[in-house]
Amino acid sequence: MTMLDTQALRDEAAQEPDPVHSGEVTSETQVIAIYGKGGSGKSFALSNLSYMMAQQGKRVLLIGCDPKSDTTSLLFGGKSCPTIIETSSKKKLAGEEVTIEDVCFQRDGVFAMELGGPEVGRGCGGRGIIHGFELLEKLGFHEWGFDYVLLDFLGDVVCGGFGLPIARDMCQKVIVVGSNDLQSLYVANNVCHAVEYFRKMGGNVGVAGMIVNKDDGTGEAAAFAKAVDIPVLCAIPADEDIRRKSANYQIIGKPGGEWSGLFEQLATNVAKAPPRQPAPLDQDGLLGLFSPEDTGGDIELVPATQADMRGGTYEPKPSLEVIYDEV
Repeated sequence: MTMLDTQALRDEAAQEPDPVHSGEVTSETQVIAIYGKGGSGKSFALSNLSYMMAQQGKRVLLIGCDPKSDTTSLLFGGKSCPTIIETSSKKKLAGEEVTIEDVCFQRDGVFAMELGGPEVGRGCGGRGIIHGFELLEKLGFHEWGFDYVLLDFLGDVVCGGFGLPIARDMCQKVIVVGSNDLQSLYVANNVCHAVEYFRKMGGNVGVAGMIVNKDDGTGEAAAFAKAVDIPVLCAIPADEDIRRKSANYQIIGKPGGEWSGLFEQLATNVAKAPPRQPAPLDQDGLLGLFSPEDTGGDIELVPATQADMRGGTYEPKPSLEVIYDEV
């Protein structure tokens, strides 16, 4: 490589990436990735959101990318549909090709499918997601005519296949789901870190906002959203009626129902919210959202000594290093 080539590479590396798009999303199909900690309620929020969008006349495709495959179970009243990974494996053994009829199913205008995951101890969940999207592309993913494609992603780890939409600009924007607890907000913050990291690598995905689930009014999730500079798109209350219906696989995001206004507003906010560049917190900043009594934030790190490690005294041994006198 010549000096000229080396300088050209250095000049390219020194260029700042394009800023995150902050205007209205004008793409014909909005692809939105929703991330949240396992158990945070993202699949519940997504199944109800997609149902409400469809009732508003939108063409919606819901893709479950969580190995638990609970997104479509909520949409289909507890029934599990064949996953893409499972179906692909069976079809391959039979020498057959996977068709869209094998993996995509409908309910009241919502189209839905599950990528699935490997059996316990067999294979990588992230790699399974990559394989699933490769198959979707073969089935014509980029030619389908949807207004919205909603991707339900596990946010506990944002690497490999789980980070695919952010790393490869497969979506225009990300939404995080969290509650007023440290663990779910840690995951939401981790997703913001991933978005910021890939933006520095040249990506253009932004965070459109946060869905606060099981909101008990203590305010930590709202404080987190404000601190990282993203809006709260909806706050779903910690209500016994919602908990019970969700546990029984009932859709509550229906027009005319008790909770219809909540999900109508969420659908509007999700559609209009532009992707933003978040300002993720460090660990101290995240802990600072909670009182020290709740997190142990008043604990100080006390360094251990060699004597502590041995459970008694410690006498430093003389070095065996040979030191030569200067000539």
